Amino acid sequence: MATEEPAFTLVKKDGSFEIRDYAPLIVAETTLNGSAERARNAGFQPLADYIFAKDRKGSTIAMTAPVTQASREQIAMTAPVTQRSEGNSWTISFTMPASYTMETLPAPANPNVRLIPQAARRMAVIRFSGMASADSMEKVRIELRNQVKALGLQTVGEPVFAFYDPPWTLPFFRRNEVMIEIAPHD
Repeated sequence: MATEEPAFTLVKKDGSFEIRDYAPLIVAETTLNGSAERARNAGFQPLADYIFAKDRKGSTIAMTAPVTQASREQIAMTAPVTQRSEGNSWTISFTMPASYTMETLPAPANPNVRLIPQAARRMAVIRFSGMASADSMEKVRIELRNQVKALGLQTVGEPVFAFYDPPWTLPFFRRNEVMIEIAPHD
């Protein structure tokens, strides 16, 4: 059975670089401090407990892909714009299946898990494979920034990393992406 992924329309493709228009969606997210890898590993469990109904009553929610990770500035209220900060705070997100609304999703029992609706948006994306190490993530982040700049596009926020495969997937088969919201223009 295929894993559901967020719906998008492909606007442009050039090798591993794409521009996509994403439909609105809802994510379950949690924020942790530490390295990107530690946050990704530690952030997975409370989100998995939410979707598999281990910390709440009710039925399970189907797993979707990707799991996303973005650096966040440590502030009293988490804004949708991501920024790198001294505290190295990371937000890990699971996309909820498209069949759910904010009204039909069960409330998380864990106060560290939040349900966040996201509006439709245009994203610049670069796909990459392998292990998502700090070095490889930085390399593709720079590549994405350079590609966006070369096309004269205006960004909104900071890059988000997306991971599509379970941990046991061999590195060369892994599908990862770095994406950044861009201001639409026609």
